[in-house]
Amino acid sequence: MALKLDVYLETETRIHFKIYDPANARYEVPIKTPKVTKKVNVTDYDVKFKMNPFAISVIRKSNNKVLFDTSLSPLIFADQFIQISSSLTSKNIYGLGEHQDKLAHDVTWKRFVFWARDMPPDSGNNLYGSHPFYLNMDNSGNAHGVFLLNSNAMEVMLQPTPAVTFRTIGGILDLYIFLGPKPDAVIQQYTEVIGRSYMPPYWGLGFHLCRWGYGSAENTLNVVKKMRAAGIPQDTQWNDIDYMDQTRDWTLDKTHFNALPSVPADLHQHKQHYMMIIDPGIASTATNYGPYDDGIKKDVFVKDDQGKPIIGSVWPGKTAFPDFFNPATVKWWENWARNFHDQVEFDGMWIDMNEPSNFIDGSTNGCPSNSTYENPPYTPRVTGGKLWAKTLCMTAKHSIGLHYNLHNLYGYSEMVATHQVLINIRNKRPFIISRSTFPGSGQYGGHWLGDNDSEWSDMYYSITGILSLNFFGIPLVGADICGFNGNSNEELCQRWMQLGAFYPFSRNHNSLYCPSYPVMCKDQDPTAFSTAMQKSTANVLKIRYALLPYLYTLFYHSHINGTTVARPLFFEFPDDPMLAVVDKQFLWGSALMISPVITKGATTVDAMIPAGVWYDLITGQAINQPSTQSVRLDAPLDKINLHVRAGYILPWQYANLTTTETRMNPINLLVALDVKGQAAGDLYWDDGDSLDTVAKGAFSIWQFQAENQQIKSNIIKDGFPSSSQMSLGEIKIFGLKSSPTQVSANGKDVQFSYDTLYKVLTVTNLKLPFNKFNTLVWT
Repeated sequence: MALKLDVYLETETRIHFKIYDPANARYEVPIKTPKVTKKVNVTDYDVKFKMNPFAISVIRKSNNKVLFDTSLSPLIFADQFIQISSSLTSKNIYGLGEHQDKLAHDVTWKRFVFWARDMPPDSGNNLYGSHPFYLNMDNSGNAHGVFLLNSNAMEVMLQPTPAVTFRTIGGILDLYIFLGPKPDAVIQQYTEVIGRSYMPPYWGLGFHLCRWGYGSAENTLNVVKKMRAAGIPQDTQWNDIDYMDQTRDWTLDKTHFNALPSVPADLHQHKQHYMMIIDPGIASTATNYGPYDDGIKKDVFVKDDQGKPIIGSVWPGKTAFPDFFNPATVKWWENWARNFHDQVEFDGMWIDMNEPSNFIDGSTNGCPSNSTYENPPYTPRVTGGKLWAKTLCMTAKHSIGLHYNLHNLYGYSEMVATHQVLINIRNKRPFIISRSTFPGSGQYGGHWLGDNDSEWSDMYYSITGILSLNFFGIPLVGADICGFNGNSNEELCQRWMQLGAFYPFSRNHNSLYCPSYPVMCKDQDPTAFSTAMQKSTANVLKIRYALLPYLYTLFYHSHINGTTVARPLFFEFPDDPMLAVVDKQFLWGSALMISPVITKGATTVDAMIPAGVWYDLITGQAINQPSTQSVRLDAPLDKINLHVRAGYILPWQYANLTTTETRMNPINLLVALDVKGQAAGDLYWDDGDSLDTVAKGAFSIWQFQAENQQIKSNIIKDGFPSSSQMSLGEIKIFGLKSSPTQVSANGKDVQFSYDTLYKVLTVTNLKLPFNKFNTLVWT
């Protein structure tokens, strides 16, 4: 086989190369990537080749460091087996999802399998999504990334050299290398290829609540009413499959959920929102079931090798599977979604089981035993031992190709379709949470980490999970707070609610039976626990709601620049080796550090505090670290430790019980001065729900700067139509060494208070139009 190598010097920090057989067309991943037709003149890298044996290497020019070098092992390129290996710059390697693991992977012969699978998170198994991307950081703090754009079954082996081997059983080698050099720059460069994250609706950043097993529409709404009575913020109520008639999509259980239309009606009256689950599997044996009958007429289902709809088995029994790559399927999907929306006015969709999951192997008729697609010469070490275990046959046919090639893209294709369907139905920003994902999914929605357990260990792994998904360009991510499988308990749930309040996507959700039928799982919404637990949860969620202007601004930067929203500490301090493996804490952006308790019975937390000044978010008490070190912080049961990094300004608001109400409050500023008396920050603001506000310019951006005993506000763009109605409420300044004698805003004296213990200046009741606030000066 004579192979061809195409090399594209696409940008200063990105090189792209393909290795393929020019004589035989092979499957390539059908997602949009940048089409660069002209090489860049200046690069941060050099490329070198060897012809016999073939090898390619990429070198960082600034320090002559080899980032990618395939000379370690021969390239293998066969019809159903492709292997390429490279050295690593160090053992600090991250990414390679979706798997349950530490943030920094062990390189001692660690194998990762990429094959979407309905599998509760467990170390060593291939899980719901496929993200063949890694970030490697050398010992000097320079990082680079490598992405293999390939959707076939794959495994990656890490070796102690250190080295990495990609092994896939189809497609081509389509590799991108990103030069960084800072870790967050690598992610920006990666998302420039796969697509930047979408701008979620503001309400989607509020608190969400769900369980499988509410049992009725009335019980669903009663939980919402209890949350309101307890004063606990909540934006969205969800339902799992028990709302359906015999678990069939686009139906209602008329016995127990006949009143479901009243649930979103009540929620909307209270400025809240409603979501429900939808699975891809469509019941194929029900009588007079419109979605299936109409789907047969419109030819929307995945076919078996004989050209008939492939039939598997999921919750409703025998099921057919929509082919979301087919434009006709998207129209069919929209028709039934719209029909259901006319009955139950949902605001977003939770798409589950889209690996696709199947309760049997392959189909009700099995799979062709003589096919090399079903039984390839080499099978990666997938859970279940065969590619078609608990999913469709590999010979199943989509409109654009075989399931063998498209399996890992099935959830992605459903996200793309559902995103457009929601836009067409609501004419507002879609909100989608999907279980299966692929590179580029972040353009269309978010992800939750699946069917976790109510265990302290799973609480820990949720941190590494949300950080890794941010690496993969899906910043809208969270885990089932308090755990899905098994009964939670008050201490675990209280601590998990504290952590979960700082997931980018924050939802409490649990299962139906614990441990199994017929024993129902206990309720684990906050009102199911003690008054003290409810108060603690209300307080921490109010902190989240207060900080949503800052979080929303981070999502804007992710949408525009591809930066992470939640990030590990080493992203901000890459040259600090002590932080390279820290994965029990994380940051929102650059400025807010979250240090949760994730250990049973603990009333303190040993937090790794990076060098510099960090302020307690609530009190303003400073921790001044000359060097990075572990600090034991008090963490009574009702407290999560939150610290603001010196040098940053955070916009915030006083919290109400919904984001809609909270958005009506004045904007406040929290100014965390560094040792030079300086700080900076920004605020992005729009109406929170309209489509394409960034593209249309219907937003406003302010930049804030503190120096020389004053704070300045500059409006960079003023396109939000209601910006003139916004007001400035108060300014709190951390790290002011002595009390001023006078404070003025826009040249007029204002009242202030000063905390001599924690060195905090507070200026309240400013009541200034936000657009007209220019300066605050203290002397």
